[in-house]
Amino acid sequence: MTSEVFSYESLVHAVAGAVGSVTAMTVFFPLDTARLRLQVDENRKAKSTPAVLTDIIREEGLLAPYRGWFPVICSLCCSNFVYFYCFHCIKASWLKGKPSTPSTDLVIGIAAGIVNVLVTTPMWVVNTRLKLQGSKFHNADIRPTNYTGILDAFVQIIRREGVGALWNGTFPSLLLVLNPAMQFMIYEGLKRQLRRGSPRELSSLEVFVIGAIAKAVATAVTYPLQTIQSILRFGQFNKPAEKSKLASSLWAVKSLLVSRVRKYGMLGLFKGLEAKLLQTVLTAALMFLLYEKIASCTFKVMGLSSSHYKKH
Repeated sequence: MTSEVFSYESLVHAVAGAVGSVTAMTVFFPLDTARLRLQVDENRKAKSTPAVLTDIIREEGLLAPYRGWFPVICSLCCSNFVYFYCFHCIKASWLKGKPSTPSTDLVIGIAAGIVNVLVTTPMWVVNTRLKLQGSKFHNADIRPTNYTGILDAFVQIIRREGVGALWNGTFPSLLLVLNPAMQFMIYEGLKRQLRRGSPRELSSLEVFVIGAIAKAVATAVTYPLQTIQSILRFGQFNKPAEKSKLASSLWAVKSLLVSRVRKYGMLGLFKGLEAKLLQTVLTAALMFLLYEKIASCTFKVMGLSSSHYKKH
């Protein structure tokens, strides 16, 4: 068991996943900025992604779409390292060389996601605050913040809101482990279908397409919870009573979902979905492509390529 948890193969997958995700997110970062602004700024009109980005650039400057890039990249790198490492070491210890199934991939993905959420949520809370700092909101009730960097944000959040605030949005995040779990289940299932029992390296186009399909399905299904997660991480509550009630995670998710539907109808739960789909599908597709290529090259250099493809 120890050799499977602390294995070279799991480390390669973790590093490849982290590098692939960081590179892909950097390329498509402005799309994520548009998505987050639509989710959090309730008074901003839902427009096409290019229109939202145009508004942000006109109001806040040319570099505004990349505001908060560094903390997001740090969080994403840690998050994907943890997720890929946990996914592959759990898979190795559970299957012990046996072929995987969609249900197995889903369960392993959920387990890896839970570990990832509990470990990395504080970093995502901080990067959400930093990414939105200095933004021009159409909602006048949102209070400005003044963080000088990642460490200062940690210190100020703990001092003003308590340590527990670093885990704001943990409950919807735990529910959202279904997103990467579904993504990996679909991705691994499509890989098996394309290989059809004959181990081979998929082409770049095949990897890109199945990565995009897997992420599109997972995102569309879980998007309302992603909106609630962003709102909770931002932590902007107008009244002390409202803040204390939102300490109850289940109540928070229910309350924010109901409030959103009452204000904007069912479509309000999907505000920013276009930007999210555009960003997350392209990012995931590029991430999987880079991940597969980095892992493949590493295994080939180390003479482990054949065993790698038999296991996956």
